[in-house]
Formats: sequence, C-alpha cells, structure tokens
Amino acid sequence: MALPLTLSATQTLPADGLAGTLVGRAWIPAGDGVPAGPAVVVLRPDGVFDISDVAPTMSTLLEQDDPLKVVRHAPGRWIGKLDDLLVNTADPRGGDGLARLLAPCDLQVIKAAGVTFAGSLVERVIEEQTKGDPQGAAEVRSRIQALVGERLSRIRPGSREAGELKALLIEHGMWSQYLEVGIGPDAEIFTKAPLLSALGTGTEIGLHPGSAWNNPEPEIVLALNSRGEVLGATLGNDVNLRDFEGRSALLLGKAKDNNGSCAIGPFLRLFDQSFSLDDVRRATVNLRVDGPDGFVLSGTSSMDQITRDPLELAGQAMGTTHQYPDGAMLFLGTLFAPAEDRDSAGGGFTHKDGDLVTISSRQLGSLVNRVGRSDRIAPWTFGVRALMANLAARGHTTF
Repeated sequence: MALPLTLSATQTLPADGLAGTLVGRAWIPAGDGVPAGPAVVVLRPDGVFDISDVAPTMSTLLEQDDPLKVVRHAPGRWIGKLDDLLVNTADPRGGDGLARLLAPCDLQVIKAAGVTFAGSLVERVIEEQTKGDPQGAAEVRSRIQALVGERLSRIRPGSREAGELKALLIEHGMWSQYLEVGIGPDAEIFTKAPLLSALGTGTEIGLHPGSAWNNPEPEIVLALNSRGEVLGATLGNDVNLRDFEGRSALLLGKAKDNNGSCAIGPFLRLFDQSFSLDDVRRATVNLRVDGPDGFVLSGTSSMDQITRDPLELAGQAMGTTHQYPDGAMLFLGTLFAPAEDRDSAGGGFTHKDGDLVTISSRQLGSLVNRVGRSDRIAPWTFGVRALMANLAARGHTTF
C-alpha cells in the first residue's frame, strides 16, 4: 500500500521557522490575462510572496550586489499561505491551476562534489571492486577496513600522508580512481543534472529502471553566483545508482543524470545574521527512508567529517578554469552510504517503488520525495526555451 506523502509548514520549515531569509520558486497559476509560470518567492510571516518583478529568476536574484537587500525591500505579491502551497505541491492532481513549490534554482548549472567523506569513499571503492554487485560488498569492506582502519577519515587530501597511503594501497592492489579524487589534490566535481531539471519537495523522483542497487544521497547544496560567491544553502538528494557506476566510472553520467534523479529544496536559505557558512560546516543532515513494505532506514551525514572545506570545493568547481555566467548549485557530497540489508543477507540496501525519502537539517528544513521510476514519472518538458518564452509572455523583459 502506498504511503501518504503529506507536507506542512511545521514539517518543512527550519527549526527556527522564518527567522532566516528563505527564498524559493513557485508555480503561479494564470490570472488577469497573465499565463501561469514559475516565479521567485520569499517566505514571510503572512505567507508566500512573488518577487519576480525584481528578480524574474533565482539566478537574477543571486547576481544582485546585495540579494538580501533586494529580498527584504521587495514588496512582492501575496500568492498564498505556505501550508496551502505545500498541500498543492504534494497533490499530483493539482496541475497548473494551483500554486505549488518548485526547486529553488533555475538557470544555475547543477554540479556535485563526489567522495568528500571517508565513509562514502570506501563505498565507492567497494562498488568498483565488486563491479556493481552488492553480494561482494561485505567482503571488500572488511578488506579495506583491515588495511587502512580509520586512517582515511584523518587524511588531508593532497598531503604527504595521503601520498603514503596511496603507495600502500597500490602495493596491496587496492588503489582506485575514487581514492585518487578522495585523498588526492583534485576533487571530483561533475555535472549532476541539466539546469531547470531539478525537482523540489513533494515530488516523485526517478530511478533508472535498469538499476537493482541504488540509494539516496542526502547532501547540503551551496548556491553560488557567477563570481563564485557562496550566498546560501539548501538540501539535495543526489540519487545514486551503485550498480551502474560500479560497473564502470564511465557510466557516471547515466548513474547520476536521469529523469527525476535530482531533488533540491525545500527553500534556499541565504546567508545573513542568522545563518552562515560556519553553520553549514557544523550541520548534520538526517535521512529517513520509509518503505511501502514497512522497511525503515535512517542515518546522518555530519558536515564536520567532510575531507575538504566547502569553500575549497566551491573554488574547485568555479574559478579561472570554470565560469558559469548564471551561477551554480553545488552538492557537497555525503557521509551516508547505506549498507543495511533490506531483502536478503548480503544484498545491501536498494530502493523500492513508493519509498518516501526525507532529508532534513535543523537550519534548512525538510526535503521530502517519493521514489518512482524515471520512465514512469512525469517527463521533464519545461526547459530553457520554455522559461524564456514564459517570462516574456508574463511581461519580463530582463532576466
């Protein structure tokens, strides 16, 4: 039996409610001769306000000299109570006639940093060593643990100690391309999904139908403008196909970029007096999976265990060699890689259709999605051309 997906303001907002500066995007119904379309919104005590008159896209907002000032001084247009928008968002029958939340990014490139935690680094090596077969995972995990113990969690990438560990692993036939980016000088930064393809909270995310070993990846996502400035953060699910990537790292694109495989939300919290990059560095990201079969999986990802500082990752993602004129959203990686058996001994964890995935953090709120198949969930149809045409039809002449 399908589990109900319900959303409320209490469940969705950060623990401190509206104390921070929360911005996002919402689909606004047609009215007064203006077609329906996406709008940048801000959350205020009396509801959700459309501020697209001053920021037609989230990218535009983050390019301002002082986005906080823009948000705080924009009068906006009231579009509804947050609880009402959340109810609409969780209702797949709502269609375009109801205001609903979207992912809080639009024209930004969606990038991700991989193997930034020692625990997930080990799991990537396991996938490679087992060629994507979960049955061999426990044995490889034991071999790695016996060889390196807790050393990986204390290694600074690119250091002399990292080089010595690399030599040891090569000697024992355990070197991996994942260890290269995990403890070497260069971080793994890859393109997670096309711009505008990310799904927001309350939607159905997708798994490739050919995958039999997969998992959610709960992460913090940074928002960068075109100058590489980190302006805020939100939550993300970097949906992962362990079997595809384990067979070959050259399948990373297919393992990471499928219809519905990227969820971001619920809102972007801008850095202000209540929230800073240091809060990101100290954050704990919680994960809970509730299955229609009664299975429950929970775990945490503590950002103080990350092997590279968020600013270092942002600097490797964008700089003199990589420019993104519309900004970027950067997944920071996860500590969490579930090894708990779900169906059979040695089979590990994998998703089932209908799983409810909740990713939460005290200062960023909760991102909730139901798991489906990429070939069965709603197809992605609203791309860049559609957005530009829609903004023009709604009277926006600068984006």
